[in-house]
Amino acid sequence: MQDYGAAWRILRLPSLTDQIFIKAQRIRGLQELSEQRVEEGQESEFIGIINYSIMALIQLENGVVEQPDFSPEQALGEYDKQFEQAKTLMEAKNHDYGEAWRDMRVSSLTDLILQKLLRVKQIEDNQGKTIVSEGIDANYLDMINYAIFALIHLNSQAQ
Repeated sequence: MQDYGAAWRILRLPSLTDQIFIKAQRIRGLQELSEQRVEEGQESEFIGIINYSIMALIQLENGVVEQPDFSPEQALGEYDKQFEQAKTLMEAKNHDYGEAWRDMRVSSLTDLILQKLLRVKQIEDNQGKTIVSEGIDANYLDMINYAIFALIHLNSQAQ
């Protein structure tokens, strides 16, 4: 926010989805390639997925604008609100699923994020209409949670 302000407020949902897709594809590439040419690792890309997903949730709720319209305080307030929503969902699912994510591989979490992205792209191509499936917001929330689970795994592996 200090460097760029709320310039992201002009981004349409497909643009944010594509940014998340780029991050997820890079993570998958890092997991499969033996050589890495850019110093940034998986952690920064998972953080990017979280941030872009939260931006998308903010855009869903507030709409896209032609010019940035949030002060840094407003943007952080919206960010915190969406993050809390994701955290509440994570806690509820974690309870119901018995922390099954702890036995998952980071590569599986990456694949689940990519699957969610393909679902979101299909929903976007259908102009946001779904027949029986969850909406776009649920998919962004799941991507946030999968990325957080991956970060927890990566952090525990580093220790």
